[in-house]
Amino acid sequence: MSRTKSKPQCKRPFLKSILAVHARLRKRFGARPWLADREPVLDSLVGTILSQNTSDVNSSRAFAQFKKAFPDGEAARRASAAEIEEQIRSGGLAKTKSIRIKKILDYVYARRGQTSLDYLRRLTTERIKEDLSEFPGVGPKTIACVLMFNLKRPDFPVDTHIHRIAGRLDWVSSRASAEQTYEILNAIVPDRLTYELHVLLITLGRRICHARKPECLECPLFWTCPLAKRKRAQHAEF
Repeated sequence: MSRTKSKPQCKRPFLKSILAVHARLRKRFGARPWLADREPVLDSLVGTILSQNTSDVNSSRAFAQFKKAFPDGEAARRASAAEIEEQIRSGGLAKTKSIRIKKILDYVYARRGQTSLDYLRRLTTERIKEDLSEFPGVGPKTIACVLMFNLKRPDFPVDTHIHRIAGRLDWVSSRASAEQTYEILNAIVPDRLTYELHVLLITLGRRICHARKPECLECPLFWTCPLAKRKRAQHAEF
């Protein structure tokens, strides 16, 4: 995974702020233990691709259909992109995702002589990033998700929820890209918190801190969040 060449637009959040946010979110939403995930690494990669730009319900349904039609990687590789598309249609963007998945399957087989990515479990995190970054259509967010959810490596993926919340908390500048936010947070978030904080922030984004009309009064961060403070100040003016 290559690092961005441009200087990150950031405010370099203090560790104290991250720990405080984690504590408040954990108190509200409960602990999120880092569960062991022994599904094939290739399944994790395909599942991550299917989860992009859709709901959990839709992506889970698409993945279940994919696995029912293609029980293993070799069965999926032998299928055409059109056949894959038919099985993942419920997940949205089926044509784009099916082409990407097909290219990855062919690429893996051409490189390894088998349709499996479980060899990645033996590699260092940096080597895994290097390997996966060469796969067609696989970017930093996808790699980070595979690292954290499947391989249990302390990486901190940045999705739309986390990118939005990090900006609202002034952890990064509002002009920071998702990749810059990834670089900043991975340099600061303690390894022991990567999984739980990631899941808690996504829960906050889905339930309360919406892109439009965030429910600030319901937020466990209401009294410390810079966005909520600005809203309170604006309300006090009237």
